[in-house]
Amino acid sequence: MSERRTSILGALLATLGPISMSIYTPAMPQLVSAFSSTESMIKLTLTVYFAGFSVAQLVSGPFSDAFGRRNATLLFVGINALGGLICVLAPDVTWLLAGRLVQGIGASVGITVARAVVRDQFTGAEASRIMNLIGIMLAIGPAMAPAIGGLLLAAFGWHAIFVMLIGFSLTIALSVLVFMRETGRADPSLARPRRVAASYLEVLGDIRFLAATGVLGGAIGSLYAQATMLPFILIDRVGLSPTAFGLGMLMQSGFYFLGSVCLRLTAARLGGERSVQVGLAMLASGGALIALSTHLLPPTYLSVMAPVAFSSFGIAFLTPHMTTAALQSFPHIAGSASAMLGFIQMASGFLGGLAAALVGVPLMAFGTIVPLMCLGAVVSYGAFVRLTQSAVETPAE
Repeated sequence: MSERRTSILGALLATLGPISMSIYTPAMPQLVSAFSSTESMIKLTLTVYFAGFSVAQLVSGPFSDAFGRRNATLLFVGINALGGLICVLAPDVTWLLAGRLVQGIGASVGITVARAVVRDQFTGAEASRIMNLIGIMLAIGPAMAPAIGGLLLAAFGWHAIFVMLIGFSLTIALSVLVFMRETGRADPSLARPRRVAASYLEVLGDIRFLAATGVLGGAIGSLYAQATMLPFILIDRVGLSPTAFGLGMLMQSGFYFLGSVCLRLTAARLGGERSVQVGLAMLASGGALIALSTHLLPPTYLSVMAPVAFSSFGIAFLTPHMTTAALQSFPHIAGSASAMLGFIQMASGFLGGLAAALVGVPLMAFGTIVPLMCLGAVVSYGAFVRLTQSAVETPAE
């Protein structure tokens, strides 16, 4: 496929997970009363989504290696639509949790196949450029999702949010059928448990992969973890309405979008490594500002979201190059490598959200856990640089 078609389809697939996760966040406080439930149980709908998304990537990735990118995408997108239907018809919070789990399982194929399709066809700077373009497009969907969710909630109620997710899944399935060409070399033997285990052992045995993934896990994982805290901080503590919260989240995704655009304009001059360093500097600064603002200032919209915007801008700078670097050594099992990369990122977000639930107070959790995740990304990059230098020096010796 052409670079443009790969970018557009990749962006569409990549947005499935974030949109399925974030579009209903403005309705979370209302769902507490709608299901006569508790705040903790409704927070759990995000947790089970993370769990389903994370673990299912370990299946969808090898499945796409074994049976083709298109077949894997169509199967799992159908599962995602089924999860949306369960949520629409949910008679109680238990069924809502089940629907969110199924949605997470189905959405797992999106970013996994998007990265694999890029790796199947492109490498190096070209691959980073496509990942950057996917990042630009990716920012638009999640940026609009909470706003759209808030408007749907105000106009039609929370059921309409999940109806829209079903329609989005069907749109992706139709786009794959019409526009996507198979880019992988299907090998059904790769679906055998022993081959799957061997593929993952090969990926996890690459220390540079683990270091690169640690950078992405700390950075992108912090965004996922924030999704479990920000609705309750901005709606319950700051006092925003659900619709205002949805619109207010544009600051996070909007600055990610702005960072992606700025990277596209400056990437040729900065280069991959310098882009990552600039991004990490902003991520670390944003994490420090989050810690300071939450502990020293009363919560307001700007005191919470301005540091988030700053770190989101930085994440956009570091993601394309680190993703390309992580997948560089695995052209033969790109689906499995992409799946493990996504699993570690989502697992990082899941653990961050779980830690926030254990802390109990959303504002305190936000000011502690997110800065620690940002620090983890910086430390991982230091390890990645050292391992890369060692790999370059070793052959000379």
